[in-house]
Amino acid sequence: MNIVVDNLSRLGWSPRFQADFDRISSPGDQPGRVTVAYGVGLTAETSDGPQAAEISGGLRKTTAVPEGLPAVGDWVVLRGSQPTSVVAVLPRRGVLTRKVAGLVTEGQVLAANIDLTLVVASLAARLRPRGIERYLTMAWESGAVPLVVLTKSDLVEDAEASVAEIQRVAIGVDVCAVSGISGEGVGAIETRLRPGMTAVVVGPSGAGKSTLINRLAGADRILTGEVRGDHKGRHTTTHRELYRLDGGAMIIDTPGLRELQLWHSEEGLSRTFSDIEALAAECRFGNCAHDGEPGCAVAVALSAGILSLDRLLGYQELERELMVLERRGDHRAQRERRRQVRVQSKAPRQGPSKPA
Repeated sequence: MNIVVDNLSRLGWSPRFQADFDRISSPGDQPGRVTVAYGVGLTAETSDGPQAAEISGGLRKTTAVPEGLPAVGDWVVLRGSQPTSVVAVLPRRGVLTRKVAGLVTEGQVLAANIDLTLVVASLAARLRPRGIERYLTMAWESGAVPLVVLTKSDLVEDAEASVAEIQRVAIGVDVCAVSGISGEGVGAIETRLRPGMTAVVVGPSGAGKSTLINRLAGADRILTGEVRGDHKGRHTTTHRELYRLDGGAMIIDTPGLRELQLWHSEEGLSRTFSDIEALAAECRFGNCAHDGEPGCAVAVALSAGILSLDRLLGYQELERELMVLERRGDHRAQRERRRQVRVQSKAPRQGPSKPA
């Protein structure tokens, strides 16, 4: 039994997960951690090694929202063999979620049970502080600690200037410049990857995420595309996958996100824009819109050059996006309640029994 527990602990198993497993499992079940997920099928790492499994029909039926289904990084309850079924997902500790692309109001889990989120951007491309703020909002909301990683430092002359630029918007977050090719600066990440912890790498396509993971792993675990003439990498990652590093940590690779919409990230917004929220707390009116109202501390900071207009506009854009999302979520909940009422009203009603 100790050998089994030791093997699981290398995957991030903890007494809390054990208690959750004991509470909802049945005799003969075993825990596993999802390393790859694709539709109803997945691969889970267990104490005996990797195992293919499928999400049970019962779990799919009883899961109220799609983000409740197994995702990469999840601990799950496995039952049976040939085929093996996933019958439950253990409560998560740190989950990175975005809104699905398009108009559908649903969340999509990118990685579960994470401790560190590496927000990756390429120094060889034009840095987009507004985009990094968006990723940081999502990262803070997950409960994991964010770290901004500026890759391809070997292709620019003044990486430190770019680091200083991003540090102005990444408040309370460390920013480092690295080269996945030469290894320069990678040590700043390696010191954070302790045994048993899990990191996830997020960022746009071509930012060098897979190359960075290969450098951290000390081997070519992931296929990478050749660099184009404009120094932008070609997007090669097509699915999310968890890898175990030699030092004992785990890291989740994710495809580049062409569209990143936030998902219920109020706390993340407050952490990312803590400077603006601190100023807003000093405004004369609690509902100040920072648009010409008297006694607006945000306006004073803008005039004094303490706060940039771009940063304020970025904050307001994300704030509006979350407000729209909340309204859509309310409408979705109302539609679901109406649907349940209709279903119940159509159900056959049992009348009084006739006398014999």
